[in-house]
Amino acid sequence: MTPLDTTTPPQPDPAAPVAAAPEDGASAPHVPPHPHHRDVNGGWLRPAVFGAMDGLVSNLALMSGVAGGAVAPHTVVLTGLAGLAAGAFSMAAGEYTSVASQRELVLAELEVERRELRRNPEEELAELAAVYEARGVEPRLAAEVARQLSADPEQALEVHAREELGVDPEDLPSPLVAAGSSFVSFALGALLPVLPYLLGASALWPAVVLALLGLFGCGAVVARVTARTWWYGGLRQLVLGGAAAGVTYLLGNLFGAALG
Repeated sequence: MTPLDTTTPPQPDPAAPVAAAPEDGASAPHVPPHPHHRDVNGGWLRPAVFGAMDGLVSNLALMSGVAGGAVAPHTVVLTGLAGLAAGAFSMAAGEYTSVASQRELVLAELEVERRELRRNPEEELAELAAVYEARGVEPRLAAEVARQLSADPEQALEVHAREELGVDPEDLPSPLVAAGSSFVSFALGALLPVLPYLLGASALWPAVVLALLGLFGCGAVVARVTARTWWYGGLRQLVLGGAAAGVTYLLGNLFGAALG
């Protein structure tokens, strides 16, 4: 005869969350965690990356071309510092103008959309419903979704901006951020080939070595940010920068000999 089990069954924890019971015996659906995406809309990454690469490549090439003309080391240093200053200010001004113009264009289009929502709300509502229908939503449901989203004028503007213009009104790039990141990154990149001369070097090769190492490092970092292979990104930038420096050195040597 089997003895009666007198142990007390475990009691549920009242603080623990209660899972919803599945319907008709079906197992509870598994909800995967929401992935954490990188910030791809910010206004700093592109100008910072472009500025650093441009500073390294352009100043290395500029200094190599001047050094190829067999000039004094202080002339190479002066050329590098002038290239750093001119390039950094030029990059910042260009980025500011470009991003500011793009931002002003988007704001102007948003104002047009705001006026249309105020003057022709029914047409805009039908337009939004048609967008959802084109994506496969049943017509009645698409019309109801469009109606609910359009109840708040600011939300309606945001939805129309996303669907029609492909922009987020709350996440427009900043001209100041773009200009500042471009200025700083270009200056830091352009400083690398000048640094050996400032520390006492009198030949070009230390500047070339340091600049190429910087190009490899920048390429590797950018590759990690964009999920590419780090060594491929580094080698790509190293080869491109080295080729630019080599060509300008040969041109400087050729022109220096011809002018001399």
